[in-house]
Amino acid sequence: MKLLEGKVVIITGASRGIGKGIAEVFAQHGANIAFTYSSSAESALALENQLNATGIKAKGYQSDASDFNQAQAFVDAVLAEFGTVDVLINNAGITKDNLLMRMSEEDFDKVIEVNLKSVFNMTKAIQKTMLKNRAGSIINMSSVVGVKGNAGQTNYAASKAGVIGFTKSVALELGSRNIRCNAIAPGFIETEMTAKLNEDVVQGWRDSIPLKRGGTTEDVANACLFFASDMSAYVTGQVLNVDGGMLT
Repeated sequence: MKLLEGKVVIITGASRGIGKGIAEVFAQHGANIAFTYSSSAESALALENQLNATGIKAKGYQSDASDFNQAQAFVDAVLAEFGTVDVLINNAGITKDNLLMRMSEEDFDKVIEVNLKSVFNMTKAIQKTMLKNRAGSIINMSSVVGVKGNAGQTNYAASKAGVIGFTKSVALELGSRNIRCNAIAPGFIETEMTAKLNEDVVQGWRDSIPLKRGGTTEDVANACLFFASDMSAYVTGQVLNVDGGMLT
């Protein structure tokens, strides 16, 4: 059963990692996908071809969601190409970790801009379409760090906690128009980025998690699938921790 048959989905930051995992699972469920990438044109094209080969329509756009005008232009381009948008997944994100005493203003501002302001930019750009349709699902990627904090990540934690506050407020504003807004807080998800880390460090993280493993991008994608589909028709304003029990 394809849960997203014929739906149009926007995913920001999808050329690798969690975003790519979401795109792959959504394509299997019949969604047409418009996604953004920042610089990796080669992997974006490879993903576009991979998704199109499954029989759905997919297109990658080089666009910076943290830039207000670029976000608007991207949404306009997607509407022109796909006709409408049913689901928005705000997934674009970066880290610039450091202890507060060593963190530069630039590193603080950049993380807030990419991780939090992009969510405002994209939601603002898509809102009119969803209001007109009187339907829509917005899914914002937060983090367990946004829920509980983490030393050396004041900028990242602040941005991801901000995403939760934004999510809850949008859910209250748009609920009467049948537009839902939820957040997902992934824990330790194993991606290309974590593969570069020391294996002992990674194993230490796995051992500290109740389920004794890191999450996969598919684990996060399946949670997104629930929020994007009609299975969660009566769920809005929620934060779902996908963390193997880390915050239990």
